[in-house]
This record gives sequence, C-alpha cells and structure tokens, in this order.
Amino acid sequence: MRIRVGHGYDVHRFKKGRKLILGGVDIPYEMGLDGHSDADVLVHAVMDSLIGAAALGDIGLFFPDNDEKYKDADSIRLLKEVCCVIREKGYEIGNIDATVIAQAPKLRGFIDDMRENIAGAMGIDVEDVSVKATTEEKLGFTGRMEGISAHCVSLLYVL
Repeated sequence: MRIRVGHGYDVHRFKKGRKLILGGVDIPYEMGLDGHSDADVLVHAVMDSLIGAAALGDIGLFFPDNDEKYKDADSIRLLKEVCCVIREKGYEIGNIDATVIAQAPKLRGFIDDMRENIAGAMGIDVEDVSVKATTEEKLGFTGRMEGISAHCVSLLYVL
C-alpha cells in the first residue's frame, strides 16, 4: 500500500466585529479572524494538507478568495467538498495531526468539539483527528496577539 503525506499552513489576523471560528466551533472571544470565508484557520490548514498530499495544488485553487461564492463560507462545508474530491481521486484519509498557534484565547476546552467537527466533515473516526493548541510564548505575530496560525499534517492511502 502506498501512502501520501501533506502539510498545510494558514494564518489570519484578528479583526474586531467578527466571530472566532476554529475547527467549526464558535469560540467566545473579543475578536474574530479576518478573511474572505469564515477564516477558520484550523480547517484551512487541514484542507491545504489534504490537497497537498494529493498533489492537487492548494486551497486557493479550490476556493479563490476573490470569488463571492465563498464570501463568509462555512469552512467545515468546504472541508467536506475537499474530502469528496480526495476520495474521487482514489485516496482514503488515514489521519490528520493539526496544531493551532494562538497566544489567546485558551483553546483546551474546545479541542474535543473541534475534533468531532473535523472528523465528521472528513468522514473519519475522531480517533484519527489530532488537534493541539500552543502559544509562542509571546514571540512573533501570534505572541503579540495579532492573529492565529495553524499547521496540519495529513496521511492519505492510495487505494
């Protein structure tokens, strides 16, 4: 059996007046993330890792940020679309391992819901979805609380 590995990365700056959505979870916080869609940086990193593992380009090719069709789009719905394409191309999803980098807010209490949402959208077991959160010890743009970033690694099986 052959396997494919992909890495995804995304970043969004904070913006007042927007909801903070991470892993499909509405996180109570004073600011949200700026972006064309719902700016779910975690789900965007997951999608980019899957698209990369399948060598299909990047998230911008699938969902251009200048297309009004994706204005304020629900990233969990977009993740479902990506997973359909991945499977149509003959791949099965093994697992994902994602890390959210944010100085604030604290995310530990929301991780299980994020994992459930992502697993449900991907059609895989929650045990195959790892989501972690960390800070950068007040270093860099996330440490200065200018925004949030996320990384994800995914494993695909070639059927």
